[in-house]
Amino acid sequence: MYVVATAGHVDHGKSTLVRALTGTDPDRWAEEKRRGLTIDLGFASTTTPSGVRVAFVDVPGHERFLGNMLAGFGPAPFVCFVVAADEGWRPQSGDHRDAVAALAIEHGVIVISRADLAAERVPEVAARIRQEFAGTGLQDAPIVPVSAVTGKGLPELLSVLEGALLATPKLLPGSRIRWWIDRAFSIKGAGTVVTGTLPAGTLRTGDRLLLVGDGRRQEVTIRGVQEHGRAVDSIGPVSRVALNLRSIGSDEIHRGDVLLTPGVWHLTDSIDVRRTSGRKLDETAAEVTIHLGTASVPARLRPFDAETGRLTLGRQLPITVGDRIILRDNTAAPIAAGVQVLDVDPPPLRRRGSGRQRAAQLAAANRAGDIRVELRRRGAVRDDMLRRMGIGMPDLPLEGVRAEGDWWLDEDAVRRWAAQLHAALLADRSRDPLSPGLSRKAAADACRLPDTELLDLVVREAGLALRGPAVTLPDESADLGPAEPGIAAVEARLHADSFAAPDADELTALGLGRRELAAAEHAGRLLRLADGIVLLPTAPALAMRELARLPGPFTVSQARTALGTTRRVAIPLLEHLDRRGWTRRAADGRREVIR
Repeated sequence: MYVVATAGHVDHGKSTLVRALTGTDPDRWAEEKRRGLTIDLGFASTTTPSGVRVAFVDVPGHERFLGNMLAGFGPAPFVCFVVAADEGWRPQSGDHRDAVAALAIEHGVIVISRADLAAERVPEVAARIRQEFAGTGLQDAPIVPVSAVTGKGLPELLSVLEGALLATPKLLPGSRIRWWIDRAFSIKGAGTVVTGTLPAGTLRTGDRLLLVGDGRRQEVTIRGVQEHGRAVDSIGPVSRVALNLRSIGSDEIHRGDVLLTPGVWHLTDSIDVRRTSGRKLDETAAEVTIHLGTASVPARLRPFDAETGRLTLGRQLPITVGDRIILRDNTAAPIAAGVQVLDVDPPPLRRRGSGRQRAAQLAAANRAGDIRVELRRRGAVRDDMLRRMGIGMPDLPLEGVRAEGDWWLDEDAVRRWAAQLHAALLADRSRDPLSPGLSRKAAADACRLPDTELLDLVVREAGLALRGPAVTLPDESADLGPAEPGIAAVEARLHADSFAAPDADELTALGLGRRELAAAEHAGRLLRLADGIVLLPTAPALAMRELARLPGPFTVSQARTALGTTRRVAIPLLEHLDRRGWTRRAADGRREVIR
């Protein structure tokens, strides 16, 4: 199926054309039929002679109902723009053309309706249409004169329409769901039904989706799927769809609510944008209404300059980088501007001049969705966050970009973090030579990492070491300052006699207290067995070599003799071996080597 939205000035025959093509009157309300004026969205479908199914979303043309028009226009990827031959280009023609430009719609056909009433004007109207659409996505769209009353031109229109639809890009049925709701109602015996245009992805009976509305988030289950009154198990893009939802009332759902694939969309109420059409942003009112999909949401605009600015929305929406949004305000022009989303998670603006600085950053972005722009600002971004924001994964190699696990990294940022961390450790060592290094949190804070998970990478990049819970300088830099002579003396003694641990008085005489010994242990130079008892880190392995030679279970006394040491050293050393699982202590106090 293909979905086509109509567009054009009020009373130029859009609904009449849809009725002539489909046999269905898209005007649903009695008031619409009484007044001969489309007020809300209408729906009809047909199948072309060669079998292409086409669903029409008929929109109102009157300026009073422009919000309804945009709700039908927004989710549809293809437009049928109607201009009457007898009236030619009119004010709302321009409004609808502005919407086409703002939404960057590139696929459509243009119909000159009522050609039977003013056949001589068709060339003139066609020339004006070309002039008005110059520079938009429909500047080269085919133009077909028709008469819905006499039927002249309708077969040609169907043929042109079919060819243009078949040439549109095919969207992936496996894409994530962002399905904007345009109607919600209740059917007796079925319950709540919602309708909308599915632009991408696949909807299936039994799927669980996240319903996001004004102040509401709720998981719902699809009870049934229908395509123009026909029940189906699943449906893909692009389609007009009706869903029967379980466990929610129709009065709880409104136009502008959206159904999402859970867990894969970034919901935001703050976005940075670039003007693509319409009024300059610094000439636009601060209070605006934005239109995205079927949603119409109040927002506040803070222009950075004429071309860029920030929108703060009245509620969170699932917005991606690259989305096109229409701005409306209370001035004479119904559509103030069209904008493209550049950032859905923008930085806070806290300082004077930060708006000008942000404008310069946005101006440097060559295109929306460039991963290098995101990385230059953030330094590192996770895979899943990029996907949530709508930024595609690049093909590597890409200059200045590195992939590590599920992170994408800016190489300049990694080098900067590594230099900052190295400098912070040198400063820490200068302040306190006995410092065990920086805790992981302090190290991450020192280089302002966006996530402590990146610390291991930065430590490697900086040529530093991770010892237990701390980041330290590498081994060759582990000079312990004033404690260094005393530690070196203890090392020399233990190298000569592995288990001849100095006693408390000897350590005091060397100027080594608890803090100095802890620093030496953290540097990997000594092993503390108990308070005031230190050996070399190699002592446990050397002890096991000697203990393994003892026959059967052995006593503390036998171990002390084998190691040539005292009970003061032997007992904490054996307890250390027990904790490491190298020896096992029996109930009678004897131990055995675990082989």
